[in-house]
Amino acid sequence: MTLLKVVLRHYRLSFIAVMVLSLLSAVLGIGVIAFINRRLIDAQGQTIATLWPFLGLIALLLLVSLAAQLSLTLLGHRFVYNLRARLVKRLLDTDIERIETLGSAPLLAALSSDIRNITVAFVRLPELIQGVVLSLAATVYLLMLSVPLFLVTAVWLAVTLAVGSRMVGSVYRHLGHIRDAEDQLYGDFQSIIDGRRELALNRDRARRLFEEDFTRHAQAYRHHIVRSDTSHLSAGNWTNIMMLGAIGVVFLLANAFGWADTAVAATFALTLLFIRAPLIQAVGALPTLLAGEVAFRRLQALELAPWQPDFQPAERLPDDWQRLQLQGVRYGYPARGESAAFTVGPLYLTLQRGEQVFVIGGNGSGKSTFGRLLSGLYAPHAGALKLDGMEIGEPLRPAWRERFAAVLTDFHLFDRLLGPQGDEADPALVEAWLDRLGLRDKVSLAAGRITDTRLSQGQRKRLGLLLAVAEQRDILLLDEWAADQDPAFRRVFYLELLPELRRQGITVIAITHDERYFAQADRLLMMQHGQLRELEGEEYHRAARDALQMAASESAQAPHEPGSANQ
Repeated sequence: MTLLKVVLRHYRLSFIAVMVLSLLSAVLGIGVIAFINRRLIDAQGQTIATLWPFLGLIALLLLVSLAAQLSLTLLGHRFVYNLRARLVKRLLDTDIERIETLGSAPLLAALSSDIRNITVAFVRLPELIQGVVLSLAATVYLLMLSVPLFLVTAVWLAVTLAVGSRMVGSVYRHLGHIRDAEDQLYGDFQSIIDGRRELALNRDRARRLFEEDFTRHAQAYRHHIVRSDTSHLSAGNWTNIMMLGAIGVVFLLANAFGWADTAVAATFALTLLFIRAPLIQAVGALPTLLAGEVAFRRLQALELAPWQPDFQPAERLPDDWQRLQLQGVRYGYPARGESAAFTVGPLYLTLQRGEQVFVIGGNGSGKSTFGRLLSGLYAPHAGALKLDGMEIGEPLRPAWRERFAAVLTDFHLFDRLLGPQGDEADPALVEAWLDRLGLRDKVSLAAGRITDTRLSQGQRKRLGLLLAVAEQRDILLLDEWAADQDPAFRRVFYLELLPELRRQGITVIAITHDERYFAQADRLLMMQHGQLRELEGEEYHRAARDALQMAASESAQAPHEPGSANQ
């Protein structure tokens, strides 16, 4: 199993120690049976004398068995903890492009269902290992008792395990389908939660989502999990009954055909009864172990960034940079389904530090992709991003991203205020911007955390801007920030907040449609069909008059930038 290989690669010594304890437990278990066979069955008046060694052997078996199981369980949970931590860190290090390609449903399933299945698998792993080790030790002991009876018993058990393995194989096949259905169900859950308002307004949409999507996926999940459980239960019952049958065959061969005396047959039966429960537990543990194997393979299939323990970029960029350039930067979205391919660029642009730049364009024109390329969230497919003439290649992209703070259209509002380098935010700066943003009576802060984020969308965006300003980054990227503000505060943003950001030396790139305030920008850029150009002179003044008409005309043309419906 892949999962077991990973354990051996990272925890070899610990796993070997656990296996030694399991082997010792198996030897002691067989030793108890041998003690009963040799000393207790024929004690003849020495019962009290032999009782104390027997009780001591039982106590030692209890301690060793418990130590073996606890050691393996602790090792399993240690592995799962590290696996979960590594998964989250790799997720944080993975490029946003890969995350967006995967979608949130598979990632949520990985962080919840897959990790849970791996945890359960490790909890059940002791049962499988103990069952296998005890069975091997018992096999050696049975071979020493009677070769003919052992050969017949071995054939009987081989048939039992062969049939059981076919049933377990069916379990494994259905577990793969179960995991696919879980991805689909997580997508349905996300639609129900994120679209709860729209579904409340449109009950026909809610009905179709429930009847055509959720019900179909839930039925597929039910079908495969019922088939999986059926195969699992069949394998367990088959193994149980065939183990009892083996005992009957042993006594038949011993008494009817004289292959062995009654004492040997009784010892055979006692040994088979001893390994019956562990063997059944091992068979019962297989489905959860197979589910853990499926989950682990799913985690590998995510193809996240490789594990790195450090959050800091490998290199640092100069703090006194003055010029940022896009030279022939190009980024392409492949065609998907009925959506045509869409290309942004080649983009040519030079930005001076401290400039306030407005970017306009219709929905789907490429504005958001431009912002992602500029901020380093997307790696260009061609061209180069340069800082004072130095190319920002892949090794420097994490360091360049640290120059940006952003409030995007689909922003997430965190509850912790952070300053530069992740330190606590400057209290004076926070207090000043609470007043500027009109949030003094709306937001409560405690120990650098926001205690209540249940605000209107416009207030949430103001709070998002507070978090971005508190970071004191060089560049601030705002994607349609003012779209959710009332007219009065929109005026405050353009006529008061932007000048304040200018005084603080922050470079601002604002994606906007507010043609009334174009004059507040140092430069006006326009995205159209994935191409970027600067509006100057008469074009600049014309844009201030008919920006809405241009945006409407642009949004009616295809192809559009993927994921830009809400721009």
